[in-house]
Amino acid sequence: MLPAPCPIDESQRQQVLDNLELLDTPAELYLDTLVRLTRELFEVETVLISLVDRDRQWFKARVGLDVAETPRDISFCGHAVAARSPLVVEDARQDPRFSDNPVVTGPPFIRFYAGQPLFNNDQPIGTLCMLHPEPRVLTAQERLRLRDLGTLVEGYLQLRSMSRETHKLREAVDREQRKALIDPLTQLWNRAALLQFFSREQNSARDAGLRLGVIYAELDHFDTVKDRSSAAGADQALWECSRRLSAALRPDDLLVRLGGEEFIAVLAVHDASELGHVTERMRKTIADAPVTAAGQSLALSLSLGSALLLPGENQTQVLERASRALYRAKQLGYNRAVHTDDAF
Repeated sequence: MLPAPCPIDESQRQQVLDNLELLDTPAELYLDTLVRLTRELFEVETVLISLVDRDRQWFKARVGLDVAETPRDISFCGHAVAARSPLVVEDARQDPRFSDNPVVTGPPFIRFYAGQPLFNNDQPIGTLCMLHPEPRVLTAQERLRLRDLGTLVEGYLQLRSMSRETHKLREAVDREQRKALIDPLTQLWNRAALLQFFSREQNSARDAGLRLGVIYAELDHFDTVKDRSSAAGADQALWECSRRLSAALRPDDLLVRLGGEEFIAVLAVHDASELGHVTERMRKTIADAPVTAAGQSLALSLSLGSALLLPGENQTQVLERASRALYRAKQLGYNRAVHTDDAF
C-alpha cells in the first residue's frame, strides 16, 4: 500500500480547511441530497464528501457508508488531494497503490473509486468521491458530470462559510469542543450540544421578537425494528429518519439526537400554531413513506410533544413539559403530536 504523499504546502492547505469550520459539524440537507442524487446518477454503492484532515478523512456527507471517518493513510482521497486533480481507479486490485489497502482487501471491498478534488482559496480540502465494490470504467462524459457536481459542492461550502449560522458556530464552540457534541451515528448534535446551545437559541429567539419552541419526538415501537432487523439495519433506519427530520426543519433550527430513538428540536417561532405546523411536518416525513434499511422496507411512525418556553421557565422545565406531551401522544395511540400550554 502506498500512503498518499503530503502536499508541500500542507500547513496552508490545513489552515484553509480549518478556517471553513466544516470539520465535526452536523449533516446538512443540501449536501445529503447531492450525494444521494450522485449515487443514483452514477449507480454506485457509496458517495462521500470527504474532507482530508491532519490524520483522517472525515465525511461531511455520506450515503452507502456507515462510518464517519477513516485514517488518512489508507484514504484514496488523500491521493487526489495531493495531486490536485481527479483520481479514477477502475480496479483497485490491479493498482499497486491500493491493491493491499485494508479497504480493498476487507470491508467495504473497494474496487472502483473516482474522486473530484474540492478547492477553497486554491487549496484542495477534500473530494466528492464515489466507491463501488465492482470494477468499472468512467466515461469522458461521466468525468465531466463528476466535475460539475464537485463545482456545486464547492459553491455551497463557500456560501456556507459566510453564513450567519457558521458565524454563530464559531462564536459558540471551537473545533475540539465540536467533536464531543456530534452524535457519530446520525451526525446530528447530541445531548451535550443541547445543553451547550439552548441558551444561545433562547437569546436568538428573544432578540428576533419570537418565542422558543421545543419538540420532543420519539420513533414508535422502535424495539420491534431492532428485533426484526440487524444492528446495522436499525442504525441505518435511525440514519434515514434523522435525515428526514433534518429536512422537515429550517436551516437555523437545532435538531438533537437525545439518545436511542429520541430527538429534540429547538426552534424560534411566532406562536403555537407555527410550532404545530413544524411538528406535523416532522410527523409526516416519517409516516408518509417506508424507510429502507438493510434491504428491508420498514413502516415507521413518530410521536411528538411540543411546548413553548414560558416566561421565567428554564430548559429542564420546558423539556419536561414537552416530554409529558409526548407521553400523552403515545397514550392516545402513537403517530400523533400533542402540544401543551400547561406549566404544571
